[in-house]
Amino acid sequence: MVLLHQSTARTRLGTCLSALALSVGLAACSGADTGTGSPPTGDNATEQGAANSKLALNSNVTLNGAGASFPAPLYQRWFQEFSQQNPQLQINYQSVGSGAGVKQFTAKTVDFGASDVAMKDEEIAAVDRGVLLLPMTAGSIVLAYNLEGVEGELKLTRQAYVDILLGKITTWNDPAIADANPGVTLPDEPITVVHRADGSGTTGVFTKHLSAISEEWKNSVGEGKTVEWPTGVGAKGNEGVTAQIQQTPGSIGYVEYGYAKNNNLKFAALENQSGQFIVPSEESASQTLAAVTLPENLRAFIADPEGEQSYPIVSYTWILAYESYDNPETAKAVEAAIEYGLTKGQEVSAELGYVPLPQNVREKVAAKADAISPDYQIEVQ
Repeated sequence: MVLLHQSTARTRLGTCLSALALSVGLAACSGADTGTGSPPTGDNATEQGAANSKLALNSNVTLNGAGASFPAPLYQRWFQEFSQQNPQLQINYQSVGSGAGVKQFTAKTVDFGASDVAMKDEEIAAVDRGVLLLPMTAGSIVLAYNLEGVEGELKLTRQAYVDILLGKITTWNDPAIADANPGVTLPDEPITVVHRADGSGTTGVFTKHLSAISEEWKNSVGEGKTVEWPTGVGAKGNEGVTAQIQQTPGSIGYVEYGYAKNNNLKFAALENQSGQFIVPSEESASQTLAAVTLPENLRAFIADPEGEQSYPIVSYTWILAYESYDNPETAKAVEAAIEYGLTKGQEVSAELGYVPLPQNVREKVAAKADAISPDYQIEVQ
């Protein structure tokens, strides 16, 4: 058993991620002796990291978090697996939307929040415990649709999908859609737009993109977690929009890629800044992230990415943590859960339709996360 005082290892997590290339979890990060005099590598490193991801708590701890629905399936997977390894720790995450998540985090009714849009300076200033914005994963926002009898890839130009959302294109066989899809038989059927009815970071990211590519959208609707939609029906959460699209023939709506993928929804190839039609995938989202430099404050907005192979609507999503917690056991548990997400958790990201963070991004996030719990011990068995 090894006890590590974090006060003597303030960059423990960041250093470990860089040195071991994210192959091990808590045990290796805390400097446990492997018996060989050097860190384990390859499959042995991964297995040992998973086996030794044990968190020493002086009492049972329950963490409550709330926020974005965009990363909810991934976070819930992470937290369930980490709690199984650490029975003293229970982590509850409620998918309530980014807007509600920021409100609950600001009101200190949760231990951590989550948002697809990084908090603004004035929002951060309202939190007297200090705020850490930690991007934990990334994903694409897709335009999913329910259109019976249409086979093959549906392409939408930038102007076409803006005009659909503005309510200017109202039928599926409109020339603006048909011209980009030669050989595809499109029905003379009305289009039903499905949008979010709640305060949503997904909406914030999506409308930021629309404002970046269309002056008309920027001036008439704008961007934000909530906007006045020109047309369509609302549903709550990515879950609700997904269900509404499934239930509504002729519908189209914006959801996180993982929801569309895991629910077998069809989604369109969208025209990017280079004029290429890009199908959303883990690979095309990775191309987008590669074109963006994450600043030191970890707030990056990818409104209209460059790059011929970049998918046009990709976003990081952030966990919101306090810089200080009243209970040191809570602080220890929050930092350990984030550590798990940055190490073992990244291995399941692609499986669920998310984009694993690049190594340099994980290292930056890890360095910030070290500030959460300045004095604690981790017990490695």
